[in-house]
Amino acid sequence: MAPDADLRLALLNPWQRGFPLVREPFAHIANTLGLSADEVLAGYARLQSEGALSRIGGVFAGNAGGAALLAAMAVPPERLDGVAAVISSHPGVNHNYQREHTNNLWFVMTGHNDDAVHSAMQSLQEATGLRALQLRMQRAYRIDLGFDLRSSTAQRPMTATPDAAPWPSPTGRWQPCSKTACH
Repeated sequence: MAPDADLRLALLNPWQRGFPLVREPFAHIANTLGLSADEVLAGYARLQSEGALSRIGGVFAGNAGGAALLAAMAVPPERLDGVAAVISSHPGVNHNYQREHTNNLWFVMTGHNDDAVHSAMQSLQEATGLRALQLRMQRAYRIDLGFDLRSSTAQRPMTATPDAAPWPSPTGRWQPCSKTACH
């Protein structure tokens, strides 16, 4: 395989969508890249330790099983990185992002049921010493969070899910997401 940057792209870019749903997905990826499954797994472990990815797993539509809620915290700027690290370390959170608002750290908490989500939120509030705004989904709004990592801007505009509607920012103004965060 080519240099490390090429391997990073090969492990991340094509699998943001269409991850192989087969018995041995990492062997499938390895086969497409001319690598061993152990090399692929080591590559993903390295990417995770570098912070390039937090987890590999499915994202399911609401009511497809389990429970979830959107949460936000008002984090003092000097604590933002530390609190974000605590939030990111929870297995029920697959990402968090900063927004320009009093509630400046947003994330989705998932769990196998409402009680598990409530318990997880309680533990995060205790761990951070911060209260979280907790918002149950009323209407689905999905954006495509896959990006072509070879360039700094999207190659084409994202398309909205047909039944989704834009959700305004906490300031009441719609502000599109950039490659790294929603504002």
